[in-house]
Amino acid sequence: MNKVLNESIVILLKQEPEAWAKVQGAPSYPGIQGEIMFYPLWRGTLVIATVSGLPKGEKPCGEKFFGFHIHEGSTCSGNENEPFADTKSHWNPNGCEHPEHAGDLPPLMENEGYALSIFYTDRFYPEEAVGRTVVIHSMADDFHSQPSGDSGEKIACGMIKGKE
Repeated sequence: MNKVLNESIVILLKQEPEAWAKVQGAPSYPGIQGEIMFYPLWRGTLVIATVSGLPKGEKPCGEKFFGFHIHEGSTCSGNENEPFADTKSHWNPNGCEHPEHAGDLPPLMENEGYALSIFYTDRFYPEEAVGRTVVIHSMADDFHSQPSGDSGEKIACGMIKGKE
């Protein structure tokens, strides 16, 4: 990789993120917690997600994948049957089909209950995500079911906040 690019990313990561979310599990997944950070990079966003307490994959060969999305709702509230119902649908400001929504993110891969994901997206800038929610789902996104990838139950959520 380009040395200038590497140095730019190191400098960026020493700064406070432009936006972030503290993720907490639903009542039935109380051990899930994590942090999602959003940094401005080029003409988009560098996203860093660190999550612990994810349900461990039960298959003997391989990890478990979890859907990971930005939703348009501004709060992680809900009701007894659906704790994060108020997160609403995937954030989709351009009216695109799934998986081209701005809020469609790469799935999280669980390893012994932990997930680390670092990726770049040009679908939004960090400040555009502020006031929305980030959601972890119980199953992997299938990348074709409409409108949201059939990724199952919302098992964790965090409200995206920005610099004050």
